[in-house]
Amino acid sequence: MPTTKTKDGSTTTNQNTGHGEPWRPQQMIEDNPVGLSEEATEELIPKLDEIQCTLWTLYHQYHKHHWLVEGPQFRDLHHFLEENYTEVHKYVDRIAERVTALGGIPTSSPAKQAELSHVEHEPEGTYRLRKMLQHDLEAERTLCKLLRETIDLAIEHGDHGTKREVQKVLTKAEDRAHHIDHFLGEDTLEFGLSADEPAQG
Repeated sequence: MPTTKTKDGSTTTNQNTGHGEPWRPQQMIEDNPVGLSEEATEELIPKLDEIQCTLWTLYHQYHKHHWLVEGPQFRDLHHFLEENYTEVHKYVDRIAERVTALGGIPTSSPAKQAELSHVEHEPEGTYRLRKMLQHDLEAERTLCKLLRETIDLAIEHGDHGTKREVQKVLTKAEDRAHHIDHFLGEDTLEFGLSADEPAQG
């Protein structure tokens, strides 16, 4: 089976998929043009890759909920969820671009992205509206924790560019979580938002 030599001199085995050998394997980190140390990029690239993989999971889940949402607040939530997946997709691209700026290759296989994501996509099928939003809120909380860890790591390595990019993603994630929390508030003009609520007599 063919092998490829990585930057540190070790070799990695490549599986024959019919696509031929990649010009540069994902494990290889190139020298970066922004002057960061090898130690910094080796630690930051995997964290950034996990962020973009987590964002992909969130993107697909928001899209699913956008398709399936129904009920008296359909219109507001339909547009809200569309805004969310559009925003998440924007930051997937920015984080992936940062990975390449640091000399890395972002994970692009959907199956591998699912493995690296810190959020597990909810199972297929339609959930109750409140349950869908709760899943989204839990995912945003998990993403926020990952983003804060990465910001701390970037500061540790003096990588202010990565810190700034990740801080933008964090601000937007916290904002989405805040808005979802409001949708999940107990007070509502429309009774019946949740089928679990008791009937009024």
